[in-house]
Amino acid sequence: MEVALAAVAGRWTTLLLRELMHGPRSFSQLRVALPRLSAKVLSERLARLAQADLVECERQKGFPTHTVYRLTPVGRTLKPLLIELYRTGDALLRETAVRRGPTVGSSRA
Repeated sequence: MEVALAAVAGRWTTLLLRELMHGPRSFSQLRVALPRLSAKVLSERLARLAQADLVECERQKGFPTHTVYRLTPVGRTLKPLLIELYRTGDALLRETAVRRGPTVGSSRA
């Protein structure tokens, strides 16, 4: 369990993996999908995921160089974990909202 959680640990990592679950993406496509993520942090996260053998990058010939990132087979095994983390987080948010009750200015009565 700790190995799987360590693989997705770190701010932005789960969102980056989520984007790559939809298929190969270029660096610029990832920047557009995650606009609040700086280019520096994106580069660092991609390098860390590549080092962990979860993401691979393919540099295509031409100018400017075009790099495409995709999940490795090992990276794709994280999909059920990410889906379950999303479901659990969503359930926790809903449960917290129910316990707190309606907020001031809420349209719920």
